[in-house]
Amino acid sequence: MVQEPAIACSSPFREGGAEDIADNAVDVSDIGLHNAEAGLAYETVASAAHETRVSPAPPEKATLHDRFQDKDDDMTKRSRRSRKRLHVALVYNADTGIIPDTPEDRGSTADLRHMIRDMARVLRSLGHRVTVLPLAHDLFAFQRRLRRLNPDVVFNQYDDVVHGALYEMRFAAMVRMMGFPLTGSPALALGLSRYKHMAASLLHGSGIPIPPCTELLEKVGDVDRYEWKFPLIVQPSQEHAGTGLDRDSIVHSKKALRRQVGHVLRNYNQPALVQCFLPGREFNVGIVGGKRPRVMPLAEVNYEELPAEIPPIMSYAAKWIETSVEYKKTSVICPADVEPDLARQISDIAIRAFRAVRSWGYSRVDIRLDEADIPRVLEVNCNASLEEGVALARSAERAGIRYPQLLQMIIDAALEGPPYDVSVPMVL
Repeated sequence: MVQEPAIACSSPFREGGAEDIADNAVDVSDIGLHNAEAGLAYETVASAAHETRVSPAPPEKATLHDRFQDKDDDMTKRSRRSRKRLHVALVYNADTGIIPDTPEDRGSTADLRHMIRDMARVLRSLGHRVTVLPLAHDLFAFQRRLRRLNPDVVFNQYDDVVHGALYEMRFAAMVRMMGFPLTGSPALALGLSRYKHMAASLLHGSGIPIPPCTELLEKVGDVDRYEWKFPLIVQPSQEHAGTGLDRDSIVHSKKALRRQVGHVLRNYNQPALVQCFLPGREFNVGIVGGKRPRVMPLAEVNYEELPAEIPPIMSYAAKWIETSVEYKKTSVICPADVEPDLARQISDIAIRAFRAVRSWGYSRVDIRLDEADIPRVLEVNCNASLEEGVALARSAERAGIRYPQLLQMIIDAALEGPPYDVSVPMVL
């Protein structure tokens, strides 16, 4: 689908800090990168939001595999030396939400429970004692049981199922206030992941490029406050996992913008986030680890097979609805075929965004190129999906990190704990 170039508008986020990339670049020499043609080694595997097929990637040279294996063998030995049998409380949201599940929806409660069972099995295979602990409506009973269990670590798989609930950050704060180590990002980072405009403001202020025309609209009349440059993308400002993104989310006129902002306000009961729709390539960057996070290789979302009338975006249907055209015609190229300089630039921006929102343990940063091929951060997805064989887990496998090892790395990061995190347990 041919798009008009996205042009900066009269917005406080006009250029998203693109000019600051070089000045604010972090040292990514320990990340390493590679391009299949150049044959340069890198510590990576692709992370992807999409949960479907993976497009075939060019075969890697034996020398690359050898270099990967040496690094992974060293990491495995370190992990084995530090590993001990732990009591792990595996927590998930048992609430079914308001909207009934459908068989074709891969984001259903049934799929979640299947993933939790698989994770518990794998954690037990590592020698850990695992207690699966669902949380629905009785918070007091959950707290009492967690206190009685007294686990060594809480493996956080709590995910909101009600639009705008924003309980993910509250859950993380509660567990830490009880004094238990928690996998993944702390409450502040999880909150920023959901308050998309606030996160964009933080990234912009840190000199990290974001899409132009990034605005938060709390009523339809706010459309007239700004001078827009189309096309724009409109979505709920406090959702994740593609919720609220569909075929009508890309707008090309003020009339369509008003209609879509009104749709978000009515159906999701939250402000609408509006940004310039970027016409370039889209990448997912997985990051795993604690004090020394590892950047996974780039994954590219491939929209080339989509019909012209369907916008090339990672909508809810593209992520989760198996019977949809979006799901069937959207694929992920993993690892992506990217020039070394561009790969370094994308990875640098991703790790800076990861650190800016105080993400920890594991995350996925979604990035898209603008009309000038400048990478801009769409969002930082703290606590990305850990389903075995797909997304982040699939990326880890490309680097020789098996699924059990990935889960152990996440636990190790939790026990290591975020910097400056003060634990002051509160008695119930």
